[in-house]
Amino acid sequence: MAIDEVSTTRAGAPQVRELGPDDLPALQVLLQRDPVRHCFVADRVQATMVQSWRLGGLLWGYFVEDRLVSACFNGANLVPVEATAGALQAFADRARRYGRQCSSIVGSQEEVAALWRWLEPSWGPARSERMDQPVMTITGPPSVEPDPLVRVVTAHELDLYLPACSAMFTEEVGVPPTAGESEHSYRQRIAELIAQRRAVARIEGGRVLFKAEIGSVAGGVCQVVGVWVDPAHRGQGLSVGGMAATIRYARAQFAPTVSLYVNAYNTAARRSYLATGMTQTDTFASVLF
Repeated sequence: MAIDEVSTTRAGAPQVRELGPDDLPALQVLLQRDPVRHCFVADRVQATMVQSWRLGGLLWGYFVEDRLVSACFNGANLVPVEATAGALQAFADRARRYGRQCSSIVGSQEEVAALWRWLEPSWGPARSERMDQPVMTITGPPSVEPDPLVRVVTAHELDLYLPACSAMFTEEVGVPPTAGESEHSYRQRIAELIAQRRAVARIEGGRVLFKAEIGSVAGGVCQVVGVWVDPAHRGQGLSVGGMAATIRYARAQFAPTVSLYVNAYNTAARRSYLATGMTQTDTFASVLF
């Protein structure tokens, strides 16, 4: 069934429409059902109050009998929220109509897999399908001693820090970060993270040995992103102490619950996260374009 049919058939039938500020209370209830899973979208909602010109994308709602049941953010990422089977089909129909604007589909494993089944015939093939990404979470202090040399990155260290960010992104995603945006835009984005005191690193001799950033923050949860260890210093335990320091800092400055998601095949990273006291609480999937 096409979106227009869903939106215009008999009274009481499901409806899909763009969300706005008036929908904020119902949307917040939806996001609070799983603050860890929905941290990214909740952060966008919290920062913009669902004002479309600030969102950096579109936010769709799926309504049954005028009740918001599911949502979906369509921006740089396509991210479903509490999406039912009917909502997933409806969101996929609408996404096809708009054309692919996102660089990835990200979210719970079940929802992403279902969305991709609907979208693959028109959007495929994907550059990479990562259908098993454990979500790691910790709600207390790390269980190992934090690395005392991991600290907040300062503004004057941007030029030193930027190559490590680029290396991490290229290694993780498979393309350089400037493939989808200008070098100036990427530099500004990293500079903003540093200005917000969301970038931490161990820097020795003018070289970044470990780094991480605090990305989304909402609902008592913060999501760590960009974790990276200099390849020349891997296997020395830097990631465990570095992550412990990141967790301690993130809990003290941003939110009491810290989470991240990691590819299942990255066994070294998973071991490091488990060593800090993080546990798997969910499974994500990502489809990259």
